[in-house]
Amino acid sequence: MSKTIFITGAGTGLGRGTALGLAKKGHKVIAGVEIISQVTPLREEVEEKGLDVEVIKLDIKDKQDQKYIADYDYDVFVANAAIGEGGPISEIPVDRVREVYETNVFSTLENAQIAAKKFVEKKQGKIIFLSSIVGIVPMPYLAAYGSTKHAVESIAKTMRAELDEFGVQVATINPGPFETGFNDRMFEEKWKWYDPEKNFTKEESIKEQEKILDEQYNPEDMINKMVEVIEADHHAFRTAYPQEIEDQMKDAEKQAWEDNV
Repeated sequence: MSKTIFITGAGTGLGRGTALGLAKKGHKVIAGVEIISQVTPLREEVEEKGLDVEVIKLDIKDKQDQKYIADYDYDVFVANAAIGEGGPISEIPVDRVREVYETNVFSTLENAQIAAKKFVEKKQGKIIFLSSIVGIVPMPYLAAYGSTKHAVESIAKTMRAELDEFGVQVATINPGPFETGFNDRMFEEKWKWYDPEKNFTKEESIKEQEKILDEQYNPEDMINKMVEVIEADHHAFRTAYPQEIEDQMKDAEKQAWEDNV
């Protein structure tokens, strides 16, 4: 059955692809994009393809923009928008970490609260948080971003328990590293402040970790999985993809109980 789906962060990457994919399946999509320059290109694409997508400028941190989340009527809310920041957590300027939290945790929660209130009133609806493999698996030089996704995991689990009595579903989607440009930009950010002459973290160690950028997956596969989960009436609370990422996450949680210090 056709649904109306509100998705944030639809201007680029997995969010954009998923918005288009859902519309191709016959759903009505409200696609929030962060900046005004992303509006016209997406509108032109959906018009050309004849898709039922309403494109709006929605910076999830902007209180005026957040009003759109309250104004529209929809069946599923997808909290997809996020920013990234790489670098050694022992040295990264904390103000940069605060900025990531402002978007990925505080503003994401504000958005989800608006959707939750609407769904509670209707006694139905579904909220999906885009998490990440690093929401479960800690990785060197990704703690600023990863810790926000750990927070999202906790928020999602707790919100699920609290909203169950109101008939509202809550779930997460945890992608592995997909080649959308997001991960590359996240890794680049640290070079704005990191100086091998001043910082104690070895540049060689950082660059060794960056080799994972050469092993990213095809984003189309993740987009198809996201469309499948978002439109489904029932599915697992957590969807990790691909399978090797799911296995890695399960192993990491088990290993946390076995590691010694």
